[in-house]
Amino acid sequence: MMKGASYNQLVIFHSIANEGSIRGAARKLEMAAPSVSQSLKLLESKLGVPLFSRSTRQVSLTEAGKFLLENTADAIASLDYALEGVHDLSHAPSGKVSITVPRFVYQCILRPNLAAFCQRYPDIELEISVSDTSINIIKEGIDVGIRFGSLIEEGVVARQLTAAVPEALFASPAYLSKYGLPSSPQDLDKHKLIKYRFGASNRLATLKLKQDGASIEVEMPTALIVNDTDICVDAAIAGLGIGRFLAPLVAKHFSSGDLVPILKPYWHDVPALYIYFSQNSQKAKRIRVLVDFLLENASLD
Repeated sequence: MMKGASYNQLVIFHSIANEGSIRGAARKLEMAAPSVSQSLKLLESKLGVPLFSRSTRQVSLTEAGKFLLENTADAIASLDYALEGVHDLSHAPSGKVSITVPRFVYQCILRPNLAAFCQRYPDIELEISVSDTSINIIKEGIDVGIRFGSLIEEGVVARQLTAAVPEALFASPAYLSKYGLPSSPQDLDKHKLIKYRFGASNRLATLKLKQDGASIEVEMPTALIVNDTDICVDAAIAGLGIGRFLAPLVAKHFSSGDLVPILKPYWHDVPALYIYFSQNSQKAKRIRVLVDFLLENASLD
């Protein structure tokens, strides 16, 4: 940290950058706007460069401001978490914790465990964001995320939450009565698939199967395209086409007879779910207890 540039000045600078205005930063920090403005002026004076370009309504970062923001973010976060960790030594976990998850993860992992977690940690305020897009939690200022795979951004820790599970193919009895039961992947070109489109990339999900010990990609005619797994299952039950989803999450429909599994020997495994969080945030008890709770209780079964 540059000599003369105080921690408080950098915290205020970061708040102005994040909020986009001095007044916004003042509200966030619960300070008077003139005090925030004065702190920024002192910091700019010490550094000898302007950090923001100012207009009547908002401020925007200069190149120097962008450099300072990017190169002090980790240090500020580390100090914040360290101070919080000291406070946590003699206090119960408390404060706000934000988590982002795909919709099906909320349904099968968070929803069954939400009440138990909140009862165990009544002073923690959860903020749950449901999104099927891959989110950079550090850039978005989110504490915890859950997603497939262990590939992560710099400064992020990932821990395996579930085992890999097979992706099932299925259809309704009425559909199979009308179009027949496929006996090999090659038979699928005579059927229609309920396809899934990813929200972030706008790509259609590739249908993968296992055959002769190798992974193959299968092209099928389209029944309809959805971006929600519930719609995929509902459409399959309605007999509109062949659906696909994680096998444990449609097992109840197999048991009830609403859906029939198709080509089970050819199903491929989807990567495990991982819970991920900032490397620095492990020092904060409010985040650590949520991660530990989900590692202990999460299951796709």
